[in-house]
Amino acid sequence: MKSKLRTIIDTLPQTGTLVSIAIRPTKRAPLVYQEEVELNTEEGIVGLHYHSSNGKRQVTLILEEHLRGVAQMIGLPKVDPLLTRRNLLIKGINLLAFKGRTFYVGETLLEMTGPCEPCSRMEDNFGPGGYNAMRGHGGICARVIKGGTIRTGDVVRLAPVEDSKPM
Repeated sequence: MKSKLRTIIDTLPQTGTLVSIAIRPTKRAPLVYQEEVELNTEEGIVGLHYHSSNGKRQVTLILEEHLRGVAQMIGLPKVDPLLTRRNLLIKGINLLAFKGRTFYVGETLLEMTGPCEPCSRMEDNFGPGGYNAMRGHGGICARVIKGGTIRTGDVVRLAPVEDSKPM
């Protein structure tokens, strides 16, 4: 029998929305928006310069809601999501609730592999304090479990327990 806390963790009634998709086609190039991209288990995001079959950082996701907080901390009216260097901008669902679980973006199945910690480029991109403002707000990293095409506007939701690996 599951504990009450385990039942709560396994139940996430909210769904989110994929707000935007960004990729970097070549190393050190600026990110560019895409309306849709293909995901697969070998490369992660097809067309992205970074490929990793070990998968721990095939896809990076960040919450739109966190960007508002980051902007306030560094005294900007808003933060350009491209400057965060994350692939998927999501709104409406707590990405950290995916810890140890799989989740859907559209019909693709991803597995959270850990937090996406900020790098020193956040200081360059946002100015003094940018790195520390992003700490705890850098989003998550994921690996592709089941590929397919994702599109702006797709639903983001926790996968049922039977689709997830045990923690």
